[in-house]
Formats: sequence, C-alpha cells, structure tokens
Amino acid sequence: MAVATQSLEELCINSIRFLAIEAVEKAKSGHPGLPMGAAPMAFVLWDKFLRVNPKNPKWFNRDRFVLSAGHGCMLQYALMYLTGFDSVTIEDIKQFRQWESKTPGHPENFETPGVEVTTGPLGQGICNAVGLAMAEAHLAAKFNKPDLTLVDHYTYVILGDGCNMEGVSGEACSLAGHLGLGKLIALYDDNHISIDGSTDIAFTEDVGKRFEAYGWHVQHVPDGDTNLEAIQQAIETAKAITDKPSLIKVTTTIGYGSPNKANTAGVHGAALGGDEIKLTRENLGWNYEPFEVPDDALSHMRKAVERGASLEAEWNEIWAQYKTKYADEAAEFDRMLSGRLPDGWDTVLPTYKPEDKALASRKHSENCLNALAPVLPELIGGSADLTHSNLTELKGFGDFQKGQYQNRNIRFGVREHGMGAICNGIALHGSGLIPYGATFLVFTDYMRAAIRLSALSRAGVIWVMTHDSIALGEDGPTHQPVETIASLRAIPQLTVIRPADGTETSGAYKVAIENARNHRPTLLALSRQSLPNLAGSSIDGVAKGAYAVVDCDSTPDIILIGTGSEVGLCVQAAEKLTAEGKKVRVVSMPAWDLFEAQDVAYKESVLPKAVTKRLIVEAGTSFGWCKYMGSEGDIISVDRFGASAPGGVCMEKFGFTVENVVTKAKALLG
Repeated sequence: MAVATQSLEELCINSIRFLAIEAVEKAKSGHPGLPMGAAPMAFVLWDKFLRVNPKNPKWFNRDRFVLSAGHGCMLQYALMYLTGFDSVTIEDIKQFRQWESKTPGHPENFETPGVEVTTGPLGQGICNAVGLAMAEAHLAAKFNKPDLTLVDHYTYVILGDGCNMEGVSGEACSLAGHLGLGKLIALYDDNHISIDGSTDIAFTEDVGKRFEAYGWHVQHVPDGDTNLEAIQQAIETAKAITDKPSLIKVTTTIGYGSPNKANTAGVHGAALGGDEIKLTRENLGWNYEPFEVPDDALSHMRKAVERGASLEAEWNEIWAQYKTKYADEAAEFDRMLSGRLPDGWDTVLPTYKPEDKALASRKHSENCLNALAPVLPELIGGSADLTHSNLTELKGFGDFQKGQYQNRNIRFGVREHGMGAICNGIALHGSGLIPYGATFLVFTDYMRAAIRLSALSRAGVIWVMTHDSIALGEDGPTHQPVETIASLRAIPQLTVIRPADGTETSGAYKVAIENARNHRPTLLALSRQSLPNLAGSSIDGVAKGAYAVVDCDSTPDIILIGTGSEVGLCVQAAEKLTAEGKKVRVVSMPAWDLFEAQDVAYKESVLPKAVTKRLIVEAGTSFGWCKYMGSEGDIISVDRFGASAPGGVCMEKFGFTVENVVTKAKALLG
C-alpha cells in the first residue's frame, strides 16, 4: 500500500534507501538490500547519537563508525552525503563503483575521508572496531584527568549475519568481552538472508546467547523496520552499560519496501531493476526523481554540520585548558597525534660487534622493543599467546586488562586472525599509536587477510614473526614456514624484513617505526636459533634493502646473496673462497621491496649485471628469487615441506652448511 504522507524521519530514512537503490541501479552493481533494511537503525544512530564533524572528518574526539557489513556501503555513502561530508557529493553517489570514484564498491579509508577503516571481507570491520575501542580506552586511561576529560568517544558498528558467521569476529569479540570495552556498541542487522538464501540453511545458533557468553550486554529490537523509538532506547541503554561492550540485535527486512524482492537473496547483491524500483517507489510513496533528496530531509540531516562544529569547538576548549594545566602530557598527546617521532628516538637501538654474544634475532627483537618502549610511549602490542617464544613483552609496562587500560602489553590469546584485525584498528584510530602483533611466522596463514588489509588500508602495524625457517627444528613441517616469506613478499605495500644479526634487527625496527609513521606495515621474520654478529652488517644497509656485507677490491667473480640466518653461512663460505683466490661479494638482502625502491645506480652497484654468477642462499622456497639469480646463477633453497629433527640437523640435511655453499659456488665458478 502506498504511503500517502511521510513524517520527517520517514523522509530521511527513505532518502537513504533511494540513494542506495539508484546508485546501485546506475552502476548495475552493488548491494541495495542492506541499506534498504538497515536505514532505520542507521538513521537513528547518525541522527541521535553519532558525534562527528562532517567538515573535519579527522577531528580526534569523534565517535568512530564502522560498517562491518561493507558490501552495504551505499548505506554509509548516503549517510555521509546527507550529513554534509565534503568527501561524498551527489556526483560521487552517481559515480558509485566507477574508476577513481570516492564511492568504491566497499568502504576504503584511504579513498574516502570519513571512512574509518577498510571493510569488505566480512568480520574484519567488527574486529577493527575492537581495536578502535581499545585505542580509545588506552588513551583515556593515559591522558584523562579528574578535572578534564580529553579522550571520550564511542565506537559504533553495524554488522550482519556474514560478519557473525566468520570466525574472526568470534576471536575479537571474545577478547572485547574479556576486556570489558564499554564504549563499543554493535548493531547487528539481523535480516536472516545471505547470498545463498535464508541463513537457516547454515546458521541457526542464538547469536545473542553467544555474545552473552563472550561477556557482552545484549538487547533485541524485534521490529527494526519501523520501531525507531525502540532502536533509540536500545542505544541509550547500551551507552549506560559502561563495563562491557554491547550488541543490539535489530531484526530487519532486507530490501525493505520492495514488493517482490524484499526478504530474498535476490536483493542482497544485485540491482533491483527498473520495474521493481518503480513498484518500490509506489510502495513507499516516493515521488522524487532519481538521486533527488527532499529539501526537508536534507535540511534536517545537514544539521549534523552545525552540531559537529559545535562539538569540536567544545572539545577544543577542553584541549586548550588541558595544554595549560598539563603541559607535559599535552605535548606528548600532540606529538602522537601529529605523527612526529621524538628527536633521537633511534639512537637507543643497539648495535653489535662480531665479538658480542650470538643471539637469536627474536632475542635482538626483544632488546629493540624494550629499548624503544621508554622513548616511544605510542608503542603497544603483544603476542597470540606466545609471549615467551616471540619475546615481545614490554618489561615494566604492565598488561592491558579490564580496568588497566593504561598498560601496553596486550594478551591476545590464541587468536592470530583477531589479533591482526585488532592491530589494524588500533593503527587506524588516528591517535598515533604504533601497534605490534606477534606469532610464529607460519601462523601468518591464519591471519593473512588482516595482514593484507593492513597493507591495503595503510595501517602502520609492526608484525613480529619468529621461528622463521626449518631451523626451528623439532616441531616439524607444520611449524616450518618454507613458503611463507615468499607469499608475504607478494603482498603490495608490505615491507618484509628478514634480518641477519643484531645490528640488522635494529635496522629492521628503525624501518618499521618509520614505516608506521608513514602509514605502512612492516613484517619482521626472526630466527629461533642464535646468529653470529657480522662485521659488515649495517642499520643503514637494511633501509636500502640489500647491501654488501663482504666485498672484494675489484669486480667479484661471484656474488653470494643471503637473508637472515643464511647470511652468516655466506660470510663463512666467502672466507674459504677468498682464501683460495676467488673474488667474492656477499650481499645481505633483508627486504626486497626496499631494494627495489632504490635508484638504478645503487642497485647496479650492489648487483652489477656483469656479474652473472650468483648463488642465493635462503632456507625457504626458491619462488621469486629468479629475478636476482643472474643468468648463470643457482640457489640453495627448500622446495618441499620441512622435517621434524633438531634445527641444526634440518639445516644440514637441507644443504644449509658452509661446505655446501662453498661447493655450489665452486661449481658455478667452474
């Protein structure tokens, strides 16, 4: 039945719906069903609760909004346009999913100012939101004073059935409940439809009870299509619950208003089509042209501009008082927000001489973290239940726990994927925090989606990955990451560093901290076994990606190229070859992408094209190394799964010995 007259709220809600419908129809691609069904809850949230300044999307104390169900992104774009964000104009709405549009097919923080995190892979957004809420809790505990509250904002999420099906959401939400993150409020769009049809073909659990078991406060709004008062009351109740996160299950109808496609999978991921749009217009009493928004609706929604400016002005007054009363804390807060690093921060990184005790690079990593922690208060992170194997504890800085949010050691539990997505959220909070997450290198397979998204969304996370090769030994092939480094090197915008000794590990951390400040993630691949400190290793050399640690007086006969623990083998082999009259250069190549970023002259100086005899030594797959091998080169690698044996035995059996390097080099030299 057509609606004769519409209230102002209905006009606003239908404006959201039809902007989404028309944009998807014009693009012939997209997901109109979720915006049509979730528009009422989104309207209430944005109109009654969300504290943002559309004209300054980066205002620090804004509430964070995450659309975890990122396929429904036209919901967010419509809301941003209607509330006056300059980053989304009506022309941008019309260019939905087009080349270089500000309205891409899923929300991307690096494309559209006002989008907090990149969502799309289901479940990632709610996990990012846990990280955002953790960042808020940490900063509030660190900076707030009894008389001045500087940090005080909520993280709101809209997630769907798919987000709740994905295991990663369970990992992060379990941790959020344990931590009692009271300023995290998630609205669950309970529409019972996924791509394959009704969710009851695969998903029949009681989600509310599951979240209650996690330690969340749970409410249910059964009539989310129309009962705006109930939605508002539920959010108000959630805000009053300060000791645990909140889930509001809002039962909706996907594609609400469409006579023939509502409550079907057909409206989930496809345009309605001209005929169905016409029927939907009639059904909802919508008598406006495509992309037209009623003046009353736009005028009401645009009140967010004045409201946001007022909220920011109020906070600026608090900030001004804070700077006067708490100058030292204000200076630190301002430095973190600006992205500046303290002067001389890198001078604390240790360097080593050959006579210094050989240590595993994971131990050198621990030394770096604990040297940096006192001078970089923004450094925060932890391990996926492997703290004493990864060696990632910041000593003396306490555990981040419920009621102890000022502390900096995060206990992620055995939740690698959740850890990864949470770290991305912390990095993207906009407060200058530098998060790190750690596990065994092989378990990056459990968190690859999050690592990929850290690179895609430009999240300055440091991934600390230990037990980097077959040398870890007895745990065997399940734990020996023979193919892992090669696959990680393939991820664009991710710097992968495999340091050879203590000095190179310090160089890796220098790169990683600077990368974090430049919105780029870094992954460190660190050894379990001890590595000798090399005479020619260099912090600056790491930043160049590859450099000579051993050289000869003239053009070398052969170049030995190694990474990590194998550089030491190459150095020892070079000594033997040099003693036999061979001219040998040893190149440590800890980071491919950093080397590729150097100019042609530098790359030629390290790996001259004229030297075609090159031997590469890495305890991993040969995949990808062909570009550096030379026309007469060879490689010592592992192109099969590993084996269970002591680490030294594994290395020997797979050919990672000085003797084998010498033999292979001599074979190349003829």
